[in-house]
Amino acid sequence: MKFADLHVHTNYSDSTFTPEEVVAAARDKGLAAVAICDHDCVDGIQPCREFASRSNIDIEIIPGVELTAEKDDAEIHMLGYFMDWTDERFQETLLSIRNSRLERMYEMLRLLKAHNIDIDPRDVFKLARDKGSVGRLHLARAMLNSRKVNTLEEVFNKYIGFGKPCYVPHTHFDPKKAIELILGVGGAPVLAHPYTLDRDDLIKDFAAEGLRGIEVYHSDHNASISRRYEKIAKEHGLIATGGSDCHGLGKENAQLGRVKIPYSVVEELKKISKAR
Repeated sequence: MKFADLHVHTNYSDSTFTPEEVVAAARDKGLAAVAICDHDCVDGIQPCREFASRSNIDIEIIPGVELTAEKDDAEIHMLGYFMDWTDERFQETLLSIRNSRLERMYEMLRLLKAHNIDIDPRDVFKLARDKGSVGRLHLARAMLNSRKVNTLEEVFNKYIGFGKPCYVPHTHFDPKKAIELILGVGGAPVLAHPYTLDRDDLIKDFAAEGLRGIEVYHSDHNASISRRYEKIAKEHGLIATGGSDCHGLGKENAQLGRVKIPYSVVEELKKISKAR
C-alpha cells in the first residue's frame, strides 16, 4: 500500500529542510508522494522535483501551498493542492502576500523592542534566506539564538502567539478569497489543522464557498480529535486529508512522515483538480 504526507514545508518558507533534505527524508520514510506546502510560496516545488529526478528517487512531488487568511480575529490556514502553480496572476498574488509578510515582520520587531527584546532584522531574514516568505517561526528562532528567551513555547505563549502583545495580524485576506484563489487555478482547497483554529462553526461556511477537504490527520491531532474531524468531513462531504506539517527541525514533534495517509486520498484530490 502506498502512502503520502500532504503537508511539508521547505526552507523556501519556514522549514530548516532544503528541498533536497525533504525529498531524501520522504524516500527514507518510504513515502510514495509528498506535498510541498510552503507559506504563501511555491518556489520550493521545482527544486524538489529536480532533485528527485536527478537522484533517481521515485517519489511524486505534489504542488501545494499554504495560504494565511483571517476571519473574525481568527488566523486561518488554507492548503491548496494540484493547482497550476505557474499561473502568472497566481504568482503575482503570492508575491504581494509575501511582501506584506515583510511589513508585518518589521512591526513585530518594533513591538518586541518596546518589550526590551531587540532583535536585528538581518538575523531574522538570514534564517529566511532572504526568500521573502518570512514568518513567526523565523522570528522565534532568531529570538532563541539571541538567548533572550529559553524555548519556542515561551516565544509564542508570551510574545508572538495569536493575541499576544507582539503579535501582528496578516494583511487582511479573507478565507473565501483564499478558497477562490486556489479554485481559480484548478486546485483543491483544504482547511489546515482545524483543531488549532478551534472554529468548527466556520467549516460549514467554507464548504459552501468551495472548500474540498479538511486536514483530519495532523501532528497536533490525537486519535480523538481526528475522529471528531472525520465526522465533520463526512457531514459536509469533504475529503479527509492529512500531513505532518513538517518544518524540518523547526517543530520537533512534526517530523516528515509522522502523519501519512493512503495514496487513495491523493487520487481523490487529483480528480477534483482534473474536474476543474
